[in-house]
Amino acid sequence: MDPISRLAEWLAATPGSVALHESLYAYTWIETAHVIGITLFVGTIAMVDLRLLGLGWRGVPVSQMTSRILPWTVAGFVLMLATGLALFYAIPVRTWHSVWFRTKMLLLLIAAANIWVFHRRVQRDRARWDGAPVPPLSARISAAVSLTAWVAVIVTGRMIAYNWFDCDRPQPSFIAAYAGCPHWPPTAGPTMPEGF
Repeated sequence: MDPISRLAEWLAATPGSVALHESLYAYTWIETAHVIGITLFVGTIAMVDLRLLGLGWRGVPVSQMTSRILPWTVAGFVLMLATGLALFYAIPVRTWHSVWFRTKMLLLLIAAANIWVFHRRVQRDRARWDGAPVPPLSARISAAVSLTAWVAVIVTGRMIAYNWFDCDRPQPSFIAAYAGCPHWPPTAGPTMPEGF
């Protein structure tokens, strides 16, 4: 068992996790706050991305737009992160072994890497193109990657609720391996005849 699976097992046994999971209202309210945080965070990012793509707010300098939107983006991020951790805490084992959750985490890494590249490389010469109706190709590519990644994060996050690929159901080998199902790899099973 991997270290995160062990941590998830330990978390699932804590009184707080049990109480949160079994609560009649807390989980629902936390999930609602999570959606509000996502809406605020991704919504403000999408506005900037549309500006960078030259599809909206073309007359507004990028620096002016980001300075006005950034506090709302940060507020959405804080709410999204806090409630996301609480949702994981409520159902840690099932969540960790969800192919949707794992895909969402990979997409979050892609989105974070894109943010880093944008701020470290693309934005360096922003003064040159700040007021341009259509920013340079590198800024547009970064915006397109951002929009795609965040939409995919939302979709995969929503899919976590469904049990199609849960470890307690029969799954193809590649799904069981990707989800890190505790019973994978199988300890015994049919063997291939020699010559195959």
